[in-house]
Amino acid sequence: MKVDGKHFRSIWREHDGWSIGAIDQRRLPHEFVVAKLTSCEDAAVAIRDMLVRGAPLIGATAAYGMALAMREDASDAGLKRAYDTLVVARPTAINLKWALDEMRMALAPIDPLERAEAAYARADEIVEQDVEINRGIAGNGLKLIEAIASKKRGEIVNVLTHCNAGWLATVDWGTATAPIYLAHERGIKVHVWVDETRPRNQGASLTAWELGHHGVPHTVIPDNTGGHLMQHGMVDLAIVGTDRVAANGDVCNKIGTYLKALAAHDNGVPFYVALPSPTIDFTVHDGIRDIPIEQRSGVEVTDMTGRTADGRLETVRIVPEGSPVANYAFDVTPARLVTGLITERGVLKPDRDELAAAFPERIAAAE
Repeated sequence: MKVDGKHFRSIWREHDGWSIGAIDQRRLPHEFVVAKLTSCEDAAVAIRDMLVRGAPLIGATAAYGMALAMREDASDAGLKRAYDTLVVARPTAINLKWALDEMRMALAPIDPLERAEAAYARADEIVEQDVEINRGIAGNGLKLIEAIASKKRGEIVNVLTHCNAGWLATVDWGTATAPIYLAHERGIKVHVWVDETRPRNQGASLTAWELGHHGVPHTVIPDNTGGHLMQHGMVDLAIVGTDRVAANGDVCNKIGTYLKALAAHDNGVPFYVALPSPTIDFTVHDGIRDIPIEQRSGVEVTDMTGRTADGRLETVRIVPEGSPVANYAFDVTPARLVTGLITERGVLKPDRDELAAAFPERIAAAE
């Protein structure tokens, strides 16, 4: 994807061939800063502190974290230590464990002297695989937007999205935004309603930033506006991302997604979830019961950071001192509220049979 006409990815190998560059997403939209990761611990901190975020990008960062670890200590003990350090960085996104399992599977059988080179090679493959998967999602989701554009006879197609499932959440293209970017490039008139997505405001800070820099028309809205827009026919479809999809089609995504799905269901608005296959967790059979929901620091709720009129970045408290806060980072949308799952292998029904038929290798890996 492009930032003011220049192509960027969210993570990459630096020119020295071993250190990792990543866009520091905590600094957006006010500052564009590239962070340099030089150790496994750097990668773990980047994931935990949300310098990088989004399930696919978390997986890619973890893979490079394993490679960085192998530069320092490629022994069996070093491999285990790196895995154990990274796997607990964030609990909800299944791509983290998937990427680490892939790395361990590739590295454990080989001589420790060969592990560093092999680790970078496998991490590079995971990164490129993510890009290709998202291209597939773009093409399959495009058909849904094209169908609506045809029915509207060239009028603007209004898409609502939640949080940031754009290229900043992946390596490139994004998941939920991938069909939107492709439709925009094909000349289809699209407009995106961007939920601000409290408490970290990933929609307002990240989705709006990347859509704006790529030239896609959009409007940032408070989180509770979506239902009103749907009631008045101002949303043609919703497309969101996901951090984990259970075997039964339940979808875990950023907190607030479930409420959007309820509003969409009540108003007859198609509600789609865009996901790469590594996000499917066939070991989980009931998303509401079994997917662990991360609870983050209350400071994300009590405090907000923004740019002042004179250009300074300031953090202010918006909650009274002494008021307790809760900060559940994700919720689970039942499969019954999901119109379809946009994957690299087509738009699927949110149920086990359809997922299993499309991705039999994922079931094999889970067994």
